[in-house]
Amino acid sequence: MSIKLLPAVVLAASLLTASAQKLTGAGSTFAYPLYSSWAGNFQKTHPNVQINYQSIGSGGGIRQLSAGIVDFGGTDGPMTDTQLGEARNHLGTDILHFPTALGADVPTYNVPEVSAELNFTPEALAGIFLGKITKWNDPALQSANPNVKLPGSDIVVIHRSDSSGTTYVWVDYLSKVSPEWKSKVGVSTSVGWPVGLGGKWNEGVAGLVKQTPDSIGYVELIYAIQNRLPYGKVKNASGSFVKADLDSVTAAAAGAVSNMPADFRVSITNASGKAAYPISSFTWLLVPRHMADKTKGAALKAFLIWGLTEGQNLTAPLSYSRVPQSVIAKEMQAIQQLQY
Repeated sequence: MSIKLLPAVVLAASLLTASAQKLTGAGSTFAYPLYSSWAGNFQKTHPNVQINYQSIGSGGGIRQLSAGIVDFGGTDGPMTDTQLGEARNHLGTDILHFPTALGADVPTYNVPEVSAELNFTPEALAGIFLGKITKWNDPALQSANPNVKLPGSDIVVIHRSDSSGTTYVWVDYLSKVSPEWKSKVGVSTSVGWPVGLGGKWNEGVAGLVKQTPDSIGYVELIYAIQNRLPYGKVKNASGSFVKADLDSVTAAAAGAVSNMPADFRVSITNASGKAAYPISSFTWLLVPRHMADKTKGAALKAFLIWGLTEGQNLTAPLSYSRVPQSVIAKEMQAIQQLQY
C-alpha cells in the first residue's frame, strides 16, 4: 500500500516505538566510509534501527540487492538498463537510484625518488593503463612535470580486481578522453585490463600502491588521504591541472545539476569548467521501490531521508562533497515513489 511521504522527524518518532529493525546493505567501497559514519550516527537518534553495510564493491552490491540478499545497495556506477530489468524480474519491483554524495577517483603513486606532487594529462593516464607508457620518465609524463626529475624505472600499474564502481568511474573517464581505450577496453565495473596487478577493493589497491615502489593506481580520494598516499593533479577538459578536493568535485557536478535525468543516472567525468576535477562522480544508494516488510521499509525510508538532510553534514569531514540542494529537492519528490 502506498504511504504518503512523511517528514523525517515523524518517521523517526514512529520508529522509536517500533520493534527493532535490522537493515543490511552492501556495495561501493568508494562510499563505505560515508555509509559507515551515517549508520553509526543514525542509530544515535534511531536506537531501534541497526544498519550493517558491507564494503564489497559496487558490482557485488548490485548483485546482492538484485538477488534479494540485502535491503539496499551502494554503487558508483549506475545500473544498466539490462541490470535494472533483471533485478525487476527477480524482485518484482524496480530499483531506484538516489545520489547521496560526490567523490573523486585520484591517481595515487609511490615513486621513492619523487616527493613532488605530479601532474597527469589524460593522454598519460590512458597510455599508462593501456600499457603503452612504461617508464616514469616517459616524455608524456616529463613534459607535464618540467620541474621534476622523474626516474627511468618501470611503471607498475595497479587496478581493481573486483567488480567496482571506483573502476567504473575511472574507465568511464578514460573512455571519454581516449578513443583507443573506449574501443579496446570500454566501460564497465569490471574490464579486461591490458596490464597491471589487481587489488581487491579500494583498501587493496591503496595497500598495494603503498608497498610497491614505482607503482600507480586509482582509489577514491578518502583512501589516498587515510593511507597518506600522494595523489596527482589531472588536466581537465578546460586545460587546467586540478587537484581533487571539495570545491573541484562540486564544480564538476555543476553542469549536471541543471540537466539531471529523472532517474538520477548521470556521468560527470571529464566535466567542462576550469575548476572542475575531471574524475568525479556521484555515488548512489540503490533502494527497491516496494518492500514486503513495511516496518523495515519505513526504516530504510527514514535512513534515506536522514542521509539527504542531516547526513550531508558528515560529507566534508570524510572528503566527499554534498549533493547540491537542487538535486536533493528532486530526490525528496522521488522518495514519494517508495511504497511500503
